[in-house]
Amino acid sequence: MTPLLLKIATTFLLGGLVSLITITNPLSKIPLFLSLSANQPVGDALREARRACVYAFVMLSAALFAGVAILQLFGISYGALRIAGGITVAILGYRMLFGSGEPMVPAGRGSAFAFFPLAMPGIAGPGALATVIGVSTELAELGDPLQQAVGYTASVLSIALTCLALCWVLYSARWVSRLLGDEGINVVTRLTGFLLICIGIQFMGSGVRSFIAGA
Repeated sequence: MTPLLLKIATTFLLGGLVSLITITNPLSKIPLFLSLSANQPVGDALREARRACVYAFVMLSAALFAGVAILQLFGISYGALRIAGGITVAILGYRMLFGSGEPMVPAGRGSAFAFFPLAMPGIAGPGALATVIGVSTELAELGDPLQQAVGYTASVLSIALTCLALCWVLYSARWVSRLLGDEGINVVTRLTGFLLICIGIQFMGSGVRSFIAGA
């Protein structure tokens, strides 16, 4: 692999992984998962966790490959998407930082909850989808097909690693909840919210540059 291809692979792998881990915030899913699985045997709860992560991987991967086509269908520029995605991510981060995040809705308790609300909007929510589609616009701007192939492979791997991390956290939900406690999870959530605001602003800055350049 040439140095350029290695740089592209590293950039999209690490960039995608950090962004997705930050925006999905695995620890924040613990209270939701525990609430939804409160009346279920452990085996059934873990099966729902696995299915949720598989569903999230499929949805995020589909958004990665179909994102550019969707934008072209509706005539949305790459810059506009990045600005909108950045605003979405920053708003989610603001809500997490100041304690007004998404409510942990216990709908579906004791029944199948893998797709809704755990996979969507719990894991593959608006912020994660906007982030992935934004990455797809960056991939589309790579001129060389080989570079795009390397970038897509690295991006899919980052999605897979994120979902694996989420699955591990959900499997360890009861232990992590006891270890950190409500206050520990709250601290991590607020720190993650601040990082999301930074990512959102960076995303908006990239979008403004593309928008002005007429991309």
